Amino acid sequence: MQVTRQRRRAPKVQFGLFGGRTGSRVRLVAAGTATLAVAGGGISYASTDAFGTQHVGEETDKGLVVSSDQYVKPIGERLVINNGKIMSSSLSPDGTHVAASVTDGGSALAIVDLKDWKVQQYVSNAASSTPRLGGNDVGQEGPTYSPDGSQLWLGQTDGYTKLTVNADGSVANPTSIKIAADGAKHALVAEAVFSPDGKTVYSAVNGQNRVVAINTATGAIERSWAVGIAPRDMVMVGNKLYVSNEGGRQAKPGDTTINSYGTDVPADPKTGASTTGTVSVIDLANPDATPNSVDVGLHPTALYAKNGAVFVTNTATNDVSVIDTSKDKVVQTIATQPWPEASVGYEPDAVTLTDDGHLLVTLGRANAVAVYKYTSPLEPVSYVGLLPTDYFPAEITTVGNDVLVSNTRGIDARRKADPAGHGTHDTTSSLQRFTLPDDNTIKAQTKVVFEQNGWDNNPVKESTSSSKRAVPVPKKLGDPSTIKHVFLIVKENRTYDQMLGDMPEGNGDPSLAQYGENVTPNQHALAKQFGLYDNTYDVGTNSAEGHNWLMQADNPEYTESSAGEYLRSYDTENDVLGHQRTGFIWTGAQAAGQTVKDFGEFQSLETKPAGATWQNYYCDVQNMQETGKDTAYPIQVGSAIPSLNDVSVPGFPLFDTNVPDIYKAEIWKRDFEKNGPANLNMFWLSNDHTGGPVNGAAQVADNDLATGQIVDEITHSRYWKDSAIFVVEDDSQAGTDHIDGHRAPIQVISPWANHGVVDSHYYTQITMIRTIEQILGIKPMNQKDTAATPMASAFTTKPDYRPFKAVPNRTSLTLGISTPPACGLDTPAPQDAKFALAPTGKVPADKKDVAAKWQAWKSKQPFNAPLAKADSANPAQMNHFSWYEAHNWTKPYPGEKEIFAPDQVPGRYMPSPDTDG
Repeated sequence: MQVTRQRRRAPKVQFGLFGGRTGSRVRLVAAGTATLAVAGGGISYASTDAFGTQHVGEETDKGLVVSSDQYVKPIGERLVINNGKIMSSSLSPDGTHVAASVTDGGSALAIVDLKDWKVQQYVSNAASSTPRLGGNDVGQEGPTYSPDGSQLWLGQTDGYTKLTVNADGSVANPTSIKIAADGAKHALVAEAVFSPDGKTVYSAVNGQNRVVAINTATGAIERSWAVGIAPRDMVMVGNKLYVSNEGGRQAKPGDTTINSYGTDVPADPKTGASTTGTVSVIDLANPDATPNSVDVGLHPTALYAKNGAVFVTNTATNDVSVIDTSKDKVVQTIATQPWPEASVGYEPDAVTLTDDGHLLVTLGRANAVAVYKYTSPLEPVSYVGLLPTDYFPAEITTVGNDVLVSNTRGIDARRKADPAGHGTHDTTSSLQRFTLPDDNTIKAQTKVVFEQNGWDNNPVKESTSSSKRAVPVPKKLGDPSTIKHVFLIVKENRTYDQMLGDMPEGNGDPSLAQYGENVTPNQHALAKQFGLYDNTYDVGTNSAEGHNWLMQADNPEYTESSAGEYLRSYDTENDVLGHQRTGFIWTGAQAAGQTVKDFGEFQSLETKPAGATWQNYYCDVQNMQETGKDTAYPIQVGSAIPSLNDVSVPGFPLFDTNVPDIYKAEIWKRDFEKNGPANLNMFWLSNDHTGGPVNGAAQVADNDLATGQIVDEITHSRYWKDSAIFVVEDDSQAGTDHIDGHRAPIQVISPWANHGVVDSHYYTQITMIRTIEQILGIKPMNQKDTAATPMASAFTTKPDYRPFKAVPNRTSLTLGISTPPACGLDTPAPQDAKFALAPTGKVPADKKDVAAKWQAWKSKQPFNAPLAKADSANPAQMNHFSWYEAHNWTKPYPGEKEIFAPDQVPGRYMPSPDTDG
């Protein structure tokens, strides 16, 4: 990120858990059927909670519970790959092996022996890897085998790594094939296609909007063709090369555009989404001719050719275009929307055709393969049904009588269970194979897919009731709510156990508590007063995904498939290709007639005056509070999305570890007291991310205090009676958790929230967003939030208006600062001896050398420089560093027996999520 710039009704609660009306403990569990008032027309939601109090990792009759509001239980057999997510995969010409590009697990390439059904080889840039690669970055498509199977080309940032394929299927002898950068635009290659004789590789150069022909013997580029924006996949049919352009056509004069990797893309200024999709057709028999262009759906990704047709998966319009190759025209468009209640969000991303005429399309966000009967390009297909896969199927092919599917996220982040607990980067993927069942079995399996996705609850059933009684979470969209003002506070990167594992009332592991009550007294006090939620999950693995899940109720396929490289864009706030066509939660709120204010969330541009240091902003808070003057260091922020700029409050920073969160709270407070709140208010309080100029615990304490101050202000205002505050992490990647790495702390703060309870219902960021939508009458954005059950069980119809009093920080906010601020160091409130003591910043004598090595490591990370980037550090190293800091350099990382230097950390070869430079 550039800085210059997520039923069953509970029993009635009569007694509080944490000092409420009386003193007995009440845990909210699933029991009975919800009976909320129903009224009028509109969209309703399911009356039962499909997951109850199940937790991620639990095996059920429906399958394994994962963090995305889904179960997974694939048909056929599964091979789990434990070294990362599959970005793409290819079958060897002899059908014996699969080569898969992988990421986020310390490897770049996995070779799978299909006969033995096991991973035969991992290849990476680790010193122990044989062969050893120059980097672990991988592109969106490939790797690609030569026609004779003797070579394998792996796409990377600036070209390819060519490997020799040994007789046993393993690879060796990496050779770099470079494609030069075009100014700031790296090649970012996508698909590679060999000529039939193997002498030429045609490469989709995604980052430069062109296709090149490469001599396989010399590596020289022999020809180049300009195509559409972000060429992705390619397929050869005779003398023609078909290229899917995910960004569509080049912009024309008068087009409204939004940028993507230095290219202006035709876009909708309201939704921020691209508006065209094309397939370029290159005539190899007449290479000097300008490629033809065929209009298809939005975000065309995979191409597949057979029997005179090219099939194109359009992930954003949820359909498949069928191009007749004799005419190069779309002659049929196949809808891939199996659930009639939502038109988008299934994300078709791979296609194949069996010899007996079954067209198979993977639906990434539905964890399913859609099956159709197909005869010819002009004959309409007939829908058969769905088959269940693992998490996010990405590629599909046939091997003899078998169907082979590669699943990007496999069984979720369930790679290991050791004393360190689970982390979001314990990422898995999987291969799945099965024999295509008969049509009757496919139809039966369709019901399984519906159950696994929550579609069987029919959440859009119309009601005939005429009741209009206001309730906190209306049964039907558009019915009145007792809540008029929603505040969504987005934080950064923490697990439940890291923050609340020391609370004995919840399902926590105190040994994993990193920032306990003496660091986060407000978060603990809020949990005691308003409820402790110990079974809630963030869906994303990192910030690029997490903010998308919160703002779009999805992480679009473009971002999902970019995770191996992330150079085109990491945070997609300012990349048009990362935006779904149905818009964002704020555009939905506006469409519902609600007002919106944004305080930093999803912003991508920020400028500050000269001399605006962390110390200056820290002192500026005191000056503003004491004198009433405006800030001396005004900040300007902006977005590539015009509709977000329209609702953004000036002066509120975005992700910037050089600005204390208490400064952000003060900027918001001034606007709140002068202008009041909107119906939807969005915040980015990011400093619990850590990595700034002060100690990590000081940043978390700053974030905690700012949150407490905002809640204090709202609960003491005239708006409190009809408000709800949702506090959520964007993701939980920066630590471990004994239940699951995706489990994160949340808070639901409202007079209408159940106070003083432990709520162990399974919730996710998706259910939280659906709750906000239901309260404010916002139409769900896609099939994910449409299927989600709102958190009605977290609310009551008997309000408790008692306000919240912010708790003074017990950890110094200036702890670890190298240059003290002019207004002096922070003196915190006394710590509570009942809880683990907060960090002191003192390093034991025998750990000074290792601590110095970590400080040197930190100084090289772009955490708080003028071009600071979120998630720019290796995640394993970052997590170790923050743990050591939080425990005064006296306690090894969970599951380990010693304190490591940066170059000794297990997992240090894993690239950072953000690899922008």
